[in-house]
Amino acid sequence: MMEKLLGTVCGKIKDEPIVELKKIKGTVVLMKKNVLDVTDFGSSILDRFHELFGKGVSLQLVSSVNGDPVAANENKGKLGKEAFLENWISKITSLNAKDEASFDVVFNWDESHGIPGAFIIRNHHHSQFYLKSLTLEDFPSHEGPIHFDCNSWVYPTHRYKYERVFFTNKTYLFDDTPEPLRFYRNQELKNLRGEESSGGMLKEWDRVYDYAYYNDLGSPEKGKDYARPSLGGNSDYPYPRRAKTGRKPNKKDPNSETRLFLLSLSIYVPRDEKFNQVKFSDFIGYAIKSIGQVFVPEIKAVFDKTINEFDTFQDVLNLYEGGVRLPEGQTLDKIRAHVPWELLKELIRSDGERFLKFPTPDVIKEDKTAWRTDEEFGREMLAGVNPVIIRRLQEFPPTSKLDPQQYGDQDSTIRREHLEKNMNGLSVDEAMEKNKLFILDHHDALMTYLRRINTTTTKTYASRTILLLQENGTLKPLAIELSLPHEQGDERGAVSRVFTPCDDEGVENSIWQLAKAYVAVNDSGYHQLISHWLNTHAVIEPFIIATNRQLSIVHPIHKLLKPHFRDTIHINALARQILINAGGVLERTVFPGKYAMEMSSAVYKNWNFTEQALPEDLIKRGIAIPDSSEPHGLKLVIEDYPFAVDGLEIWYAIESWVKEYCCFYYPTDDVIKGDIELKKWWKEVRDEGHGDLKDKQWWPKMETQSELIQTCTIIIWVASALHAAVNFGQYPYAGYLPNRPTVSRRFMPEAGSAEYAELEADPDLAFLKTITAQFQTLLGVSLIEILSRHSTDEVYLGQRDTVGWTTDDRPLAAFERFSAALVEIETRITERNDDVALRNRAGPVKVPYTLLYPSTSDTSRVGGLTGKGIPNSVSI
Repeated sequence: MMEKLLGTVCGKIKDEPIVELKKIKGTVVLMKKNVLDVTDFGSSILDRFHELFGKGVSLQLVSSVNGDPVAANENKGKLGKEAFLENWISKITSLNAKDEASFDVVFNWDESHGIPGAFIIRNHHHSQFYLKSLTLEDFPSHEGPIHFDCNSWVYPTHRYKYERVFFTNKTYLFDDTPEPLRFYRNQELKNLRGEESSGGMLKEWDRVYDYAYYNDLGSPEKGKDYARPSLGGNSDYPYPRRAKTGRKPNKKDPNSETRLFLLSLSIYVPRDEKFNQVKFSDFIGYAIKSIGQVFVPEIKAVFDKTINEFDTFQDVLNLYEGGVRLPEGQTLDKIRAHVPWELLKELIRSDGERFLKFPTPDVIKEDKTAWRTDEEFGREMLAGVNPVIIRRLQEFPPTSKLDPQQYGDQDSTIRREHLEKNMNGLSVDEAMEKNKLFILDHHDALMTYLRRINTTTTKTYASRTILLLQENGTLKPLAIELSLPHEQGDERGAVSRVFTPCDDEGVENSIWQLAKAYVAVNDSGYHQLISHWLNTHAVIEPFIIATNRQLSIVHPIHKLLKPHFRDTIHINALARQILINAGGVLERTVFPGKYAMEMSSAVYKNWNFTEQALPEDLIKRGIAIPDSSEPHGLKLVIEDYPFAVDGLEIWYAIESWVKEYCCFYYPTDDVIKGDIELKKWWKEVRDEGHGDLKDKQWWPKMETQSELIQTCTIIIWVASALHAAVNFGQYPYAGYLPNRPTVSRRFMPEAGSAEYAELEADPDLAFLKTITAQFQTLLGVSLIEILSRHSTDEVYLGQRDTVGWTTDDRPLAAFERFSAALVEIETRITERNDDVALRNRAGPVKVPYTLLYPSTSDTSRVGGLTGKGIPNSVSI
């Protein structure tokens, strides 16, 4: 100080300008480390000790205007002075982990640095916390507060090799990013790609997004029965990529990854991709409750006359009747209000569900037997849990696409005489000309695996079902073909039998009911493996990985897609751990058994990204035809097709929103071509994430507005509406397993056999002994009850969990219009469901079609088995 003074007096040095630092007040919102629903009290105490010894939480603002000219700093934004969160020791926070805590922070900021565009945070505490936001109030020369949406777990600084950086809510293409922020933008992406990672098994604080094959499903060390092929990375078993865990190779098979202990839920996913504490508590609560419901009937079955069998349909109904009824009305509501933890709240629900009993599935609530009618059988192909397979019959007889050199003649044996006797006077040719014949075809997809599947306890067929569209809009099943591989070899073709409806109450009607059950088994397996798992869960994960690796969090496409990626990596990791693994729940409850995932790989060979667009899908299936006189240029050949009618409204609402959003940031095609992050993202999706299909010609080039809009619309549609349509109807329709059996255990009985005599004497018993056994039923129903529930923290399509996710007014206004459009769709769906002329909306079972009801207007956060609502993402 004295030296400076002397220098000034003597004129030896220039007087340095005095920098006035402005005090900027900020508010930090965070949640402390938790154990399920409860704040980790021990960690909280340790954090206070760290505060006492000067090891607090510091923040440092980064200028978006002035960079540091020193070459070594790469023109990084100038840093302000460190500021610390105040009153950590004295602030009392809730024991309820989901409750937020707010802390003041005061920054000393050099006004010449301009507006901050980011901040660095350093956590010197013992434990991690979830950082929600930072808000700066009354910032000089800035109108309104400056907001940083963070939504990330911040671990102690010694866990990172880099600084944790968060950006303001501004949205930038890379070329528009202020120069002082570009280093931080690039460095953050390098961190997420793990470019400086030391390798090995990834830890919970690692934030690495990378790709891996599905090589963690088997346990080859247990023997050949638990070995499974690695899916992905080869032409025999192509597959989308999953998120990397870094676990060691299996000693028995180096191409396989070691697995965790079966019930371990600590499988690595990037920490910010994990369920939050509310969702995870819901998940555990659902599981405890549902699995608990398995044991009561299983214990009773030990004393039953036929162990592991349902003897009558009443035995099945007993799963849902009885149980422990909890207090109703205000009494239970008061109890729940004083229970802070979601885990326990789930066990004392106030919506009428009973403890230790399965809720009654919608399909049998109004009528216990309507599910067996032919009309309902056909309706569920349009409005059930798998309404995405049926297609218009455009050639007769139906033909196979299987290689005849390898599989012989696989064409259908259904003939005109099988159909025309029930076609209300129409001929096959007339019906096809009028677009009135449809087919549910599960032949080719199953036939190549059927010989191996039938060596297990499963005994089933490949099936084709032909239906007639009647004048009242309903579908009438005309014939079912059940096929097996030829006993003397695949090259000899299929051995098929054709079954037709029978109105009599005799054995022929019982055989027809069994034929429908085999079709339902096929459809259930295909639904779980392909329509649900492969076509939503698995295909979306590579987009999530690529987005986090190549698109900065301030990139407009990252901001557009981020809500639609919530929880997907985590639920997929849990699925690999306990559901789709060797010996997992799916293999034990769905008919392909150990061949399930391998079979889904075979179907993936023909996956086409552009055909996931709903209009393209409907056109491909012959369900829609181009018609310029229609509002969106498409005409449905089945006008009362609830999934398609509601789905198209949702599709075009999404498309309109995406178009407005993308055109704001990309006003011309040249802007798209010049976006280096977008180029890297799309290349990585194609070459890495879906690398086994990278050479397909159908991939968009990502050079035009229309390609970007189409791509983002497809991603959002698949992650939200398509997943909702094939997931949340599982319990309403398949919770009563006779309606949607997942396994068949014996073939159709032959005349003269003991099984045929049993079918004549007691058709219900014969039916139940053919479909899923008791324990498999209980396990399967428990699973789909969990999968069909909405979490209490669900965020639906048209909602966002952060309000100020961008500072740009036009995209915010466009999103408001999108939300309003979805609420209008809700009204129209309700009106259609009330229209008795639309017989497929509710059908004989009287279950209104609400699986594509957006629930945008629902802010109740109740969750549960609602049978409606489109969450933003594949989150369960």
